[in-house]
This record gives sequence, C-alpha cells and structure tokens, in this order.
Amino acid sequence: MQAMEGGVNGISSFLKDKGIFTEQEHRKVTELVDKGNRADSSKLLLSLVMGKGSRARRVMWESFVRMRHGVPKLNKILKEIQELGADSFDYMDIAHGLSELPSNLKDLQQKHKETLRVQTETLRVNTILIKEKVKIFQLVDRYAELTVISNVRDRTLVEHELLARGRDHEEWREKHLRRELEKIRTDQLFQSSFSQRKSESGNSAAVSGVPGIGKTTMVQKIVYDWATGKIYPHFQFVFSFKFRDLNTINCRINLRNLILFFYPYLGNILGELWKNPEGLLFIFDGLDEFKDTIDFADNRRNTDPQSMCTDPECWCEVSDIVYSLIQHKLLPGCSVLVTSRPTALHLLEKAEISVWAEILGFVGDERKEYFNKFFEDQTVAAAVFKHVEENEILYTMCYNPSYCSILALSLGPFFTQRDRKQQQVPKTITQLYSYYIYNILKNHGHEIENPRDVLLKLGEMAYTGVSQKKIVFGNADLIEYNLQPSQFLSGFLMELLERDDSAQSVVYTFPHLTIQEFVSALTQFLTPDPGDIGKLLSEAHSEEDGRFEIFLRFVAGLSSPQSARPLEEFLGKFPHQTTCRVIDWVKEKVEGQIGDTETETGKRKLLNTFHYLFESQNKALAENTVGSVKTLSFSGLGLTPIDCAALSHVIGLCDTIKHLDLQQCHIQCEGLQRLGPVLHKCQELSLGGNKVGDSGVKLLSAALRNPECKIQKLDLWDNDLTDSCAEDLASVLSTNRSLIDLNLGYNKLGDSGVKRLSVALRNPDYKIQKLDLWDNDLTDSCAEDLASVLSTNRSLIDLNLGYNKLGDSGVKRLSVALRNPDCKIQKLDLWDNDLTDSCAEDLVSALSTNRSLTYLNLGNNKLGDSGVKRLSVALRNPDCKIQPLIHLYKNTLTDSCAEDLVSVLCTNQSLRFLNLGLNSFTGQSVPALRRLILTCRSLKWIWLWGNRFSSNGRRQLESLRGSRSGQTVKL
Repeated sequence: MQAMEGGVNGISSFLKDKGIFTEQEHRKVTELVDKGNRADSSKLLLSLVMGKGSRARRVMWESFVRMRHGVPKLNKILKEIQELGADSFDYMDIAHGLSELPSNLKDLQQKHKETLRVQTETLRVNTILIKEKVKIFQLVDRYAELTVISNVRDRTLVEHELLARGRDHEEWREKHLRRELEKIRTDQLFQSSFSQRKSESGNSAAVSGVPGIGKTTMVQKIVYDWATGKIYPHFQFVFSFKFRDLNTINCRINLRNLILFFYPYLGNILGELWKNPEGLLFIFDGLDEFKDTIDFADNRRNTDPQSMCTDPECWCEVSDIVYSLIQHKLLPGCSVLVTSRPTALHLLEKAEISVWAEILGFVGDERKEYFNKFFEDQTVAAAVFKHVEENEILYTMCYNPSYCSILALSLGPFFTQRDRKQQQVPKTITQLYSYYIYNILKNHGHEIENPRDVLLKLGEMAYTGVSQKKIVFGNADLIEYNLQPSQFLSGFLMELLERDDSAQSVVYTFPHLTIQEFVSALTQFLTPDPGDIGKLLSEAHSEEDGRFEIFLRFVAGLSSPQSARPLEEFLGKFPHQTTCRVIDWVKEKVEGQIGDTETETGKRKLLNTFHYLFESQNKALAENTVGSVKTLSFSGLGLTPIDCAALSHVIGLCDTIKHLDLQQCHIQCEGLQRLGPVLHKCQELSLGGNKVGDSGVKLLSAALRNPECKIQKLDLWDNDLTDSCAEDLASVLSTNRSLIDLNLGYNKLGDSGVKRLSVALRNPDYKIQKLDLWDNDLTDSCAEDLASVLSTNRSLIDLNLGYNKLGDSGVKRLSVALRNPDCKIQKLDLWDNDLTDSCAEDLVSALSTNRSLTYLNLGNNKLGDSGVKRLSVALRNPDCKIQPLIHLYKNTLTDSCAEDLVSVLCTNQSLRFLNLGLNSFTGQSVPALRRLILTCRSLKWIWLWGNRFSSNGRRQLESLRGSRSGQTVKL
C-alpha cells in the first residue's frame, strides 16, 4: 500500500480503462491525491480492488508491472518477488522453517527473550526534579516513532556535526514531504528490496544518526519488539552489544566467551546455534564510541593469522570479531546491524554493508507528538510546544529527540510555576541551556558543598572531550579531574553525567553532546584566572572541522546578562574581565570577517560570527560591528532556518542594506519566514534559486507592502513560482512605490499568471521599469495582455520575454503596441520564441515607427534570410533607434542575406555588439563581413563562431583581429 502511493493516479486510470473502476470510483481516488492525501488514496484503491474479486486483483498486479519503472518502491517489491522465485510463499516457508527450533533450544530461547524483554521494556528519564530524580516509563508508552530513510549522505564534515545534519535535515524533510525520500521501518532493515549490495553469505545493515537522534533507543525498540514476537520471527536469537561496553574488554577473546560475558545462561547451546547462522542477528551500537579503529579497507585482516577470525571458538581481538561478522568471514549467513554517528561512517565504506539507513529524526507532527508524550498535563505540553514552534532557533533543532528532552526539561517550569514570568522564557540556545543547568542547581545544588568547583572540574573534562572528540569517559577520567566517582551518590552530578554500569567497568556520558559543550563553555566563566581566553577562543575558531562551533556560540552567549543571571544566582558572579574579553573577541572576529565573503569558507565563517552576535543578544555590539554594513552576500551557501534567524537578527540592527544576496542558499519557505520581518530594509534583494514557491511570495508580499519598504530590485528567478502567486504579486505591484526591477525568470507563471500581472502593470501609478519573464511557459495567449501593458505603461522600459513560445502570432500583437506612440519600451528580448520570417513584416513596421526601442534580441529563432532582408529595410530607416546591440544568433541565416545586412549596418555608427553566431555563413560572406568590421568604427564585439567559413575565409577574418583597439572578433 505504501509503495502504491507514488503511482495511485496511474494505477486507478489503468483500472478504469480496463473496466474495473467506474468513473465515480476513479474520481474518488484521484480527488484524495489532489488534496495531498496519497496514503488515504492508496488505502481506498486497495480496498475497492479487494472487494471486486480475483480479476480486479489480477488487473491491479498487471498495472504494477506496467508502472514499475516510474514508481521506485513498487519496482523494488516486484524485483524482490522475482528473486524469490515463482512461488513467493516459498520464502515464508523458509522463514517459518528458520524460526522453528528443536525442543531442547526452545526453553532457552524463551528465557533469552524474557531476559531481553525485561532489559528493554522501560526507559529511564532524568527529570531535574528533587522529588523524582529519575522517572521510569514503559518503552511502548514513551517511544516516539522516528523517520528513518533508506539512504545515507556521508559528507566531509566542515562544521559542527549537529549543525551539518540539521542543515541536511531541512532539505531531507522537504524531500520526504514531497515523497522523494524512501522511508524504511525498523522491521525492513534486512529486506532485499532495500539492499544496495547483494551477498550470498548474509546481510549487514548500517544505521547512521547524529548524537541524541535516537540510535540507542531505536536498537532498544528493535530488541524489545523481537523479544515480544512483533518483528523478525526468522531470527532465532538476537545478541545486542554496545561498543562502549566492548571497550572494557582488554584481552583476546572468542565469540563464544564474548556472548557468555553478556548472556552467561546460553553456555550449553551455542554450539547448536553455530550450525544455523541464518537464524542469528548481531547488533553493535555506537561504532563511533569504539576505542579501536576497524579498517575495512585493510586486506591484511584476511591474510594475517593474528587477525583472521573465521571460527566462533577462535581467540582474537574484539575488533577482529566485529570485523569478521560484518564481512561474513565469521558465521557466514548471519545478519549484523551496526549504528554510528556520521563522523565514523567512513570506516564502513569498504564494509560488506547491504542496507544503509539514516535516522532523520522527527518530521512534521512527530515533534508535537513528542511533547504530548513528555508532559502528562496536555495544557503544559501545548504551551511549551507553542513557544518552541514560535521560536525559530529552538524549533529548528527539534528534529533531535535528545534536544527535545532538554527543551521540555528547561521550558516546562516556565509553564507550570506561577512565579516565572513569561517574558523570561529562553529565546536563544544559550539561554535555554542556562535554565537547564539552573534547574539542576535549584533542585540539587544543596546536595554538594561547592557546586561552582564541581562544575569547573567537570567543565575542564568536558572541554578536553570536545577538543579530542571524546564523548565517553571512565572512572580514570573523573579521577584525573579530581571528580570522585562517589560523588554520583548526589543527584547533582547524576543530572550532568549519565552513568552506564551495564558493563563490568562503569562509563559516563553527558546526556547530549551539546550539554558537554555548554559545560565546557561555562568553565571559561568559572575559572578565577581566565588567562588569555582570546587565544583559546581563536585556536578553537581555527579548527576546520567545526568541533568547537557550538562551544563558541555558548561562550558568546554566556557573555549576555540574560544567560548569565540565572546561573550567577547559584555560582556567584562571572568575572567581569572574562565577559569583556569575550565581547572584544566577538567584535574582532565580526570586523575581521565582514569583508571576506569571496569564498564559501569566508561566507560560512561570517555566518558563524552572526550566530555569536545572536547568542550574545548584545545590541550595542551588533550595531557597532554591522550597523553600517551595506552588502551581505551568502550566495551558494546552504542556509537553514536557524541561520536565517541569526541573519534576520543582524539585519534588524543595520541601518540600510543596499544589497542582500541569498541566491541559491536553499532557504525555502521556512527560511524566508525567519527573514521576513527585516527584508523591507534591503534596497536590492537577490533570492534566486531558493525554491520559495508561491507560499514564499505571500511572505515577501508583507515586506513589499510595508510602508517603509526600500526594496528597489527583487530577484526571484528559479523559485518554483506558478500562476497561483500572480494575484499576490499583482496586489503588491499596485501599491508598492519603491520596486523598479523585478526578475521572475525561470518560473512557471504561464499565460494565466501574466494575465493577472498585466492588470497591475496597466496601472499608471505602477513604478516598475524592468521586468524579466524569461522561460515562464508563455504563449501567444498572453500576448494581447502584454501588448496592452506596452501601450499604457509609462515606466516600463525593459522587458525580457526570452525562451518562451510567443510565436509569430504573439509578436504580431506585440508589434501593434510597439507602433503606439505612447509605448516607452527601450529594450525587448525575444530570444528563442519560435519566430519565423512570417512575423518579419510586423517587426519592420514596428521598428520603422517606434521612437524608444534601442535594443532587440531576436537570437535563436528561425527568421531566415528573407526575414533578415525585410528587417534590413527597417534598420535603414533613419527613424529606427535600434543602436548598440543586434542579436541574430542561430537564425538559419545564409550568404543570401549577408550583403543586405552589412550594407545597413555599415551606415550605423552606434552599433557596438553584433551576434551572428551559429548560422550558415560561408566564405562568400567574408568580404562583406570584412567591410563591416573595418567600416563600422563603433563596433566593439562581433560574434561569428559556429558558421561555415572555409580555412581561407577564417584566415581573412582572423587577420582583422586587433586591427582596431578594443575590438573583438569571435570566431
């Protein structure tokens, strides 16, 4: 049913054509598709077919086969059926056979399932409350479904991992909503339809996701669902390991003892299990946390006796066991699932991975569902989510479940305690984390003698971890920083570090990477002697892989009184000297970066400094550093809504931005919404290539209607605009008094859209001077409306209609307007408009009478020799004003028209540019062309490339190169 969603219309049409569906049934199905309810339409179609008998079902399968190549998911299913053979029920029999166990193993399998069920059925959640330090929930009640996609993007990390994935997430979210991304359920990870690599010896799957996205919880849910009989019935036994636990094994070991280390009750049956590896699933969670590096590209592992591990009883390193299972050298036929952060994915590039997947996190309403499940009081849940939704900084990062948890824990008290003022609710990330720590201090600070000292030591350990990309700590690490493990008896430290003692050796992690980074930043304000903090920040800023990016934002944010004040209540005043030095460092970075936006790296660094300004909430600092900036260019740099929010904050503090260039920044509608309140301050606004769509134009309309709007030039090329936005544009154009240049090229406004725009363009108060409608699916149907605009509009002087299909009939109508003495147009572009010599007479008439037109582009049409000969008559007319440029590129011209054309142009001493490229001139035209080049002294450029000159003719023309200073002859 899910696979059908991509082709419901086609399948329903096929069923109607074959007499299975009535017209009414077909309409009901397609109406749901038109409303965007593809899932419901697929469900209805299947329901109708199943109620009509075997012939209807057979015809439906026939439609699947016919449509398979246009519907990727359907194609995968059909391929899988083909691979399984003529009788796909054989596959179910095989799976059933695998799950059937000898009676002596059934009891132990049941014990194993019960053990795993008990281990995985609950979730422990920290609450930061003194009465309930930890809440325990049933997994099934708390688990929020995550979106997992069946591909993974492994990119070179050039910024903080969370930001990089957040950036991708916005793009993936849009693709998912447009159904361009294929969603994969956790029970489908070993289906061959999702496999990118076929293997006869077993399946290995890799699931990637940023810290806190839910990899470990997903593994817990998979194990729980298997243990309770919901998924993977063909696996007889599942063994789940965490790499952080495997780190505690410091000796050689074999697979038998590794399993017994965690599941000691299975000792007597492992020999039996080795005989049927197809019934075994091994799960390894957290490859990025493994202390050893597994190089799957290292062929020595296949030949070195010390590293080879092909027998479950063979003694070797833990890394060799993991390698051999994934590569199917050990127990070939078994299945393996590995999870990892994106930063460690490169380790698996050469591995025998069949299925790749990435946890996208929460998409759409899944975010809201999380908050509803988190709070028992749904009124509080709604209030918290509303605040998050309205705050672009907070909302953007809500794709991450751990971040949602931090939000809920930090914001919850503001909506449950009457003494908290609503205006104090955190708005920046730093403020949010300040209140997170504040709540811990408030509820647990009394449990420890000197919380400032403990936080200082903890922060020093956290900073070392950030600098070394280390997120798992042991007792030795705590002791090194004078943090006694016994302190974990207090709730205070338990809230900042999560203790995992499931292995023989205890390990600690921060609840989320960003908490580790915040505590690292906080330490800089707790140390009595900050030393040269500017040097430390500069060194962190110089790291190219972005590991310090969030850390630096937190440091900048903690210089703000709004972020510092709640913490100072328990930790004492932050040193004024440290705060001043941080502000000076931010000022230095912004001023040093403001003019360096030529490269992508320069643009990214400038954007990062804007985030520092945003987090600092220091209005005076922002005004001093960027208040007088005139141009901001981030073209070609992908911007997330959170980036747009920071940029909006900065622009809001600038006097006037002459030019804001955001071309091809992928800001889409959500990013534009963040920028909306400040766009009216820009004089030139370049938003081309951003796919903002019709809804984006609605947002822009608000800026253009602003009485203080300064926008003079607006570029909206290639933004997926259709005729649906024309009404909004027309309304704005009728009232706006600043806009004079509007680029709507490379969109799909169509004739109906231009008809609506024309109503506004005929308004005598309309100030637009330049309008670009290049490649907008225009035909002769809108020519009458355009002609009306040309006849009545007094300001429009430049109109680009290139790459449309106006045709001869369209130009005939335009020519009537061009002959009107009230027509003020000076520049008209008709490139590639299906014009032939049939419209030449109309153009001649227009050119002979029009007193304003000085530029006419007729390139890439089919005027031919006869058409150009007629045009030559008009060009000889002394009243014809066409002067500087003549485009006749690719117009099927031959030697027949050369003499007429040249004789006219030789008398024109204002001609500067002539394009005759890609025609059919031969050596016969060379004398006339030489005469033109030598006679027309104003001619600076003449393009003749793509013609049919002989070698001798080319030499004659090449000899004229440089004959006059500043003249270019392009052959």
